Amino acid sequence: MSYILSIDQGTTSSRAIVFDASGRACGQAQKEFRQHFPQDGWVEHDAMEIWNDTLAMCQQALRNARVEAQQLAAIGITNQRETSVLWDRETGDPLAKAIVWQDRRTAATCERLRDQGHESWVRSKTGLLLDPYFSATKLAWLLDNVAGARQRAEAGELAFGTIDSWLLWQLTRGKVHATDATNASRTLLFNIHEQCWDEELLALFNVPASVLPDVRDSAADFGTTCPELLGAAVPVAGIAGDQQAALVGQACFSPGMVKSTYGTGCFMVMNTGEAVESHNRLLTTVGYRLNGKTTYALEGSIFVAGAAIQWLRDGLNLIRDASETEALARRAGSAGGVYLVPAFTGLGAPWWDPHARGALLGLTRDTGIAEVVTAGLEAVCYQSRDLLDAMAADCGTRPTTLRVDGGMVVNNWLSQTLSDVLGVCVDRPVVTETTALGAAYLAGLGVGLYTSLESVAEQWRCEREFSPALDEAERQKRYQGWRDAVARVCQSSPDSSSR
Repeated sequence: MSYILSIDQGTTSSRAIVFDASGRACGQAQKEFRQHFPQDGWVEHDAMEIWNDTLAMCQQALRNARVEAQQLAAIGITNQRETSVLWDRETGDPLAKAIVWQDRRTAATCERLRDQGHESWVRSKTGLLLDPYFSATKLAWLLDNVAGARQRAEAGELAFGTIDSWLLWQLTRGKVHATDATNASRTLLFNIHEQCWDEELLALFNVPASVLPDVRDSAADFGTTCPELLGAAVPVAGIAGDQQAALVGQACFSPGMVKSTYGTGCFMVMNTGEAVESHNRLLTTVGYRLNGKTTYALEGSIFVAGAAIQWLRDGLNLIRDASETEALARRAGSAGGVYLVPAFTGLGAPWWDPHARGALLGLTRDTGIAEVVTAGLEAVCYQSRDLLDAMAADCGTRPTTLRVDGGMVVNNWLSQTLSDVLGVCVDRPVVTETTALGAAYLAGLGVGLYTSLESVAEQWRCEREFSPALDEAERQKRYQGWRDAVARVCQSSPDSSSR
């Protein structure tokens, strides 16, 4: 029983990977699922589709790894965070489509709460801003807009959860309704200092406590799977939101260490040990909670990273596959003054403008497909610098190394440009899917397969280091062009007067 099954349920795909105790991937399976955009700024998922795909990928990954369920020591779950599901406790059926973290439908609610002066005290409890990104206003919207939902919730008939809770409920056939501290910390309902659901926050967002899951450590007993699902009852022993799981997978266990994950969005997280209040509109969040002890982090969230490349592929048909972007960028050399601001669902940190919309600026007659694609890649790097600069200002020191992971960083041109734009070394690990690996490590800690964080850290290996090679003056010139482009987007936003 030395294998761990890691469930990595993301924004655009559901994946399962079987790891051995050394952190080596032995088999995996992945499937993209449908995105629903019913209105401008709305993003939804079919929760049942997510569950069915996840189960099928778990079964396929085990077959691909030639591992039986009886050989699994545990299962770890990592998930797209903030995405909100409301379901019937008796049938296990969702009442509506899940509202995705990218969804902006509750922007007006958040603005009203800010105007009423609530943001400061909400932030003091949660470390978060009043933004539709987080779960509380999504849940309140479901309760108010699904027929009969609020009455049924107050009667104890409904359950709420982020995707980890939803999958856990299905895996245990409704026996366990729980989440971990990292996912709870992203709801706007959880007091990150007292580590509990907060009655004042529940009252503010008009959420009944009866719908909420139990909050446990990131490595804990989350029950066992129903035997017929995988062929044996397997303990679920680790859960963490995707970015916190990547922090663990990157072995960022000392204060000051930073990782950045490049998937659908981009999320930069710095281990701060203790809770640090941001003065630059970053988030204070739970990094992980083990044995009752909470380690905190600062986080900057970029809503669109890989999703911009997906848009170039599916929306504009400029490329057939994301793998083509590296060759195009090498051919172009740079975007040549073209800037893509991918504010398709608003701007995240440090701007926090839910009304901003995307723009492509600096076009000339010389602009072609290569330059537009390169601008999409460079936008990821510029947004990363926005975050790193904010973290440096909050903590008083600038990190010299950034550990990166996620599907985008296999692109060597992107990784080098990231180092050039940030002016720091970029370390890419041997295992770039560190989100799934972090969930596996947490599950392994939960069942004693790993004895400590130190034993986990010993397994981290750097595959390649990228060092800055861009002239400082050119670095600043290009970045200033990005700042100017963002300023234009924000000025055109209806919310620009409030910033």
